[in-house]
Amino acid sequence: MSTSAARAHMTIGEVLGLLSAEFPDITVSKIRFLEAEGLIEPERSPSGYRKFAPADAERLRFILAAQRDHYLPLRVIKEHLDAVDRGQNPPPLAGRNRRPPRGLVATDSVFEDAGDVRLTRRQLLDTTGVDPEVLTELEEFGLVSRTGGQYDRDALTIARAAAALRSFGFEARHLRAVKAAADREIGLIEAAVAPTMRQRSPGAHARAAETANEIASLSLKLHAALVSTGLRAALDP
Repeated sequence: MSTSAARAHMTIGEVLGLLSAEFPDITVSKIRFLEAEGLIEPERSPSGYRKFAPADAERLRFILAAQRDHYLPLRVIKEHLDAVDRGQNPPPLAGRNRRPPRGLVATDSVFEDAGDVRLTRRQLLDTTGVDPEVLTELEEFGLVSRTGGQYDRDALTIARAAAALRSFGFEARHLRAVKAAADREIGLIEAAVAPTMRQRSPGAHARAAETANEIASLSLKLHAALVSTGLRAALDP
């Protein structure tokens, strides 16, 4: 291969950097997932590293845009791409536009109603790019749960974070410590609002919920500051 041809190929990290501004949710794990599903087929170096040509990056951009803009499942996107690869003219994706899952356009705020998102397992996998076996592990370790067979906003947020952390080498079992810390915080908050919850006056439950949210917000800020302080101490020369 010539030097110019070699330069035309990108590593998976370079592809991630190329597309991350347009698709903030993209991760190495998701790119690997799309490859495993047969939507992209980057070349491999003799040592096994993925080599993405510009056409591969554009194909990946198309897939991500189809998911984001048209809320299409990967199966439909793959059928569209397969038709293009065969030289056929598939119908435009705009003509197959689907409604997004209810509430799937809001931010990942922990204080928003988790019930306004209802996703099937397939929808959650397609949206986050998390591997099926990883999602199973997250459920087994109690990090992700579903109600009535469907996942809510919190499950979506957790799965997204777990998929991103996986690209740094974190597996589901490593996140059990985070879950344990969260459970301890929940216990502290429940104890703090328990007296209000026991009141029989009108609005007691609403006041308890408001107090719990305020404590949780302060707790998260404290947690972030403590982690930041600890990292500076550990990493500063």
